[in-house]
Amino acid sequence: MKPEELPPEKKVKYQYFLDGQKYESDTSSISGATVRSKLPPEKAGYAIYLESHGHDPDKLVQDSDNFSLEKNPLRFYSVPPATFGNA
Repeated sequence: MKPEELPPEKKVKYQYFLDGQKYESDTSSISGATVRSKLPPEKAGYAIYLESHGHDPDKLVQDSDNFSLEKNPLRFYSVPPATFGNA
């Protein structure tokens, strides 16, 4: 039986983090759009990155990206849009 098919009291909760805030999901995968939906309105235009391990670069998250939560909780963070050349 898959975790998603268990009765509500036995369901597995999958975890992920955005800007240090813990979130839970009933499903074993989430989309970039789901992560983005957790941003407060004042951060609506921010970019979201997935933290990588080791020397790998962090990954820019697109709304259409899908992520598995089955192994370890993923950690995302938001970054304000860059404003180059403004004084």
